[in-house]
Amino acid sequence: MNFNNDLLAYKTIRTFLPKEFSYKSWDDLLPYFEDLKNRTLSINADFEQWLNDRSELEAALQEDVGWKYIRMSCDTTNEQYVNDYTFFVSEIQPKIAPYSNDLDLKLLAFQGLDSYTKSGFDILLRQLKQRVELFREENIPLIAELQNKEQEYAAIAGAMSVEVDGKELTMQQAGNYLELHDRTKREEVYRKMMSRRLQDREKLDDLFDALLVLRHKIALNAGFNNYRDYMFANLGRFDYTAEDCFKFHEAVEKHLVPLVEQSERAHQQDLNLEDLRPWDLAAEPEGKSVLRPFNGHADLIEKTIHCFNKMNPFLGSCIQELQSRKHLDLESRKGKAPGGYNYPLYESGLPFIFMNSTNTLRDLVTMVHEGGHAVQSIVDQPLGLVDFKNIPSEVAELASMSMELMSMKYWDSYFADNSELKRAQLKHIEDVIKGLPWIATVDAFQHWLYLNPTHTRLERRAAWKETYSRFSGKAVNWDGLEEAKENLWQKQLHIYEVPFYYIEYGFAQLGAIAMWKNFSNDESATLQKYLEALALGYTKPIGEIYKTAGIEFDFSEGYVKSLADFLESKIKEFN
Repeated sequence: MNFNNDLLAYKTIRTFLPKEFSYKSWDDLLPYFEDLKNRTLSINADFEQWLNDRSELEAALQEDVGWKYIRMSCDTTNEQYVNDYTFFVSEIQPKIAPYSNDLDLKLLAFQGLDSYTKSGFDILLRQLKQRVELFREENIPLIAELQNKEQEYAAIAGAMSVEVDGKELTMQQAGNYLELHDRTKREEVYRKMMSRRLQDREKLDDLFDALLVLRHKIALNAGFNNYRDYMFANLGRFDYTAEDCFKFHEAVEKHLVPLVEQSERAHQQDLNLEDLRPWDLAAEPEGKSVLRPFNGHADLIEKTIHCFNKMNPFLGSCIQELQSRKHLDLESRKGKAPGGYNYPLYESGLPFIFMNSTNTLRDLVTMVHEGGHAVQSIVDQPLGLVDFKNIPSEVAELASMSMELMSMKYWDSYFADNSELKRAQLKHIEDVIKGLPWIATVDAFQHWLYLNPTHTRLERRAAWKETYSRFSGKAVNWDGLEEAKENLWQKQLHIYEVPFYYIEYGFAQLGAIAMWKNFSNDESATLQKYLEALALGYTKPIGEIYKTAGIEFDFSEGYVKSLADFLESKIKEFN
């Protein structure tokens, strides 16, 4: 398959909806859902047209709510943006839900279903059957309430700031101080950040308690004993089980945690410290400047285009097009939601990248990470049906994490000095190693949260402390910071906004390491397989998509050990 700039011009052409269609109320949308619900399907051609019309309507609505979410996250203080998103979640989505279920049932009842052999349809069919099994009328208002509550986290976290040297800084901006040589300043800023987070501890505990109650009730209504099992079904985890997650936890604990501790001990030695404290983890040793790969968001965009062009001109064109269409919001500012994302826009065909850049190495990684998501959003557009492009996170994160590691060879686009380039590459490898235990921590903690839905706050803090200790090693001294340590889980927005969406990062990271291993041996062939895998969208099982990429979907102890050994060899190579 050829991957070229023709994909950047892709855009859905409306044939079911009016070209300039927009809506202000449910009444404007109702006729289109009624049409789909009542249409007669007698032959495959009718069915094909019905599928395409339904997908067109879903794509238009997905893009509309997408822009509402994007505008709101870019400015959480704008009441109109918040109200626009809340209107959709509260007034429109609950009315769509029963129609979507009716349309799923209509599809499953089509007499010619057995003879319909469109590529990828079997994957869509298993998703629809799962969706129908999960649907409960009584959950519609609960899900709307839940989605509104989840957005409260962004507003609380986005409002956090600290004063440093007379300047008000976002938490992301303040985090840059933790890289400084001045240990006293690092400690001062770290303690201010932790103190600020603890100010909202009770508020965030209240919010999570409310989310927990709603989520558990939704699970019970759907016939599950707990929200964990409900979410495994809701997320369409057909290719692995909760037990596989536990195997991943154990393999990471055995083979990655020792590497983390080894890395932290080496860092302590580089800093010439008797005691390694949390504010030391990002610090640079004396004589080495803080890595600043770019200067401002415009420079970040320019250098990323250059980096991607060196890998493959098509990749650079993807970022160039995002810039041209103003589909980038990268800099950190007060009132902006935390985190970063790539939001696919199914109708216009070009995604939107959101992040909070403060000119750090971590921001470089976030940019290429979201750039990998963006490439996937672009190359799977020709698949047509929305469901084919609604990819599982295990595949989505493979796209982004592989881009992080493969792009490292060309980070000279960001670092003119070769010694800085090597330091940046080594730091990222170490971050990958540290990231896997953190993923295991967050995932294991979420299993505990929802398997123990009546837990108290004290029990929750104790469970977090135990889980964190299991995956964090013993190099860092937390004496006197126990309260901050118990509160670290509140930094993880996924726990609040997208529960159970985290283990995917772990499985995909393993795949990305394997991709990097292949890339080190044959760049051109690996990139071609990478793009071919992404272009499949969700028309194949996860294992087959990974196989197309030239790797395995595996999280056994032996496989994890082999990848850990590869990472260890790379650390020795870059040192």
